[in-house]
Amino acid sequence: MRFSESLKKNAQFQLVYKSGKSYANKYLIMYVKENGTDRNRIGISVSKKVGNSVVRHRVTRLVRESYRLHENIFNSGLDMVIVARPAAAQAGYCEVESALLHLARLHKLIKVYIYFD
Repeated sequence: MRFSESLKKNAQFQLVYKSGKSYANKYLIMYVKENGTDRNRIGISVSKKVGNSVVRHRVTRLVRESYRLHENIFNSGLDMVIVARPAAAQAGYCEVESALLHLARLHKLIKVYIYFD
């Protein structure tokens, strides 16, 4: 991830949970808070309710890859925490990618590009 860093400490996650805005869909919940820098920080949380460690790591990889491939269209200066719901355990890459972009549009995080021919 070129433009982003990871949220690692519990205190960073808690700050986004408490003072950030959240939206949810069938597979994911996204909390967003401005961080005052020019880089995004992303944290991914997958609880034991989703499945065993193999399933949790798979869901984490799907979310991380979905974000990585689209990170250039996200606005910068944000802390994001993405929480996987239990339904994400059976979801494929396309569903997770679609869910992530849906939540980004709800939060108005996607840059608008205007192309002129």
